[in-house]
Amino acid sequence: MKYDAVMIGHISLDHNIDHLDNEAEVIGGAVTFSSASAYALGHRTLVVTKLAPEDKKRLDALVIPKEDIRLLPASSSTVMRNKYFTADKERRKCRCESVGTPFSVDDIPDEDAKIFHFAGLIYGDFNNEMIKKAAEKYDVAVDVQTLLRHRNDDGSMYFEDWKDKKEMLPYIKYLKTDAAEAEIMTGTENRKEAAKMLFDMGAKEILITHNTEVLAYDGKEFYTCPIRARNLSGRTGRGDTTFAAYYCERLYGDIPQALLFATATVSNKMETPGAYRGTREDVINYIRELYPDCLNGITL
Repeated sequence: MKYDAVMIGHISLDHNIDHLDNEAEVIGGAVTFSSASAYALGHRTLVVTKLAPEDKKRLDALVIPKEDIRLLPASSSTVMRNKYFTADKERRKCRCESVGTPFSVDDIPDEDAKIFHFAGLIYGDFNNEMIKKAAEKYDVAVDVQTLLRHRNDDGSMYFEDWKDKKEMLPYIKYLKTDAAEAEIMTGTENRKEAAKMLFDMGAKEILITHNTEVLAYDGKEFYTCPIRARNLSGRTGRGDTTFAAYYCERLYGDIPQALLFATATVSNKMETPGAYRGTREDVINYIRELYPDCLNGITL
């Protein structure tokens, strides 16, 4: 099989409680949302995940073909509880009620693929040796959530800087953070300055998401594209959706085109709860309707 990307990470069971205390039980996890957006845009991806035997039904939430899912044995699966305090879901408190069995170097498959995406949920899902090993064969993509978000013994979550960032960032081609994570890693609220600092530490291409826009930086120029979702009912999974759409599109186009497709995909996804289930044609139509001013010579 030939793949554009291999994605590795846990499929979580999420208990989401909104600002009105309504609770919903949904299947989440970075690989769930990332694989969906890549697949929608026509990119073939392999998902490598781990689940305890009693949790195998979670695989049904993945929208990619079943032959592109590799399930590894595990003794535990990830369970999250997310309490949102505002209607736009920008403020939340997270608890990790169960930690999935960590991945190891032996779990890295030898595939005909271009990108290897570490799509984790908490610190400890992966170790540094896995990133180094993957970088020997693939272009590495990392969402830093899995390197900054830690779990206390009682399940409560906290964020702290990645102590190994200066050693490890040179192994990473595509690095994704949100605005808050970028500030943790660099100490600045200025997203452009943060992107420059992360590039100077060694990452080759930086993607920073924000509730108003997505920013990309390649060490030469800054590129931005606005979020234009008409509602936020499907906000969960925003960053994962954006990241996979972006780096998969970068395999075949320049940064402005990849950024436009990624931002339009996530804006469209945010209007409906769950993983994105549209098509490339749906994204193109969305661009024509809501992003005509962003085309700037881009051919759809």
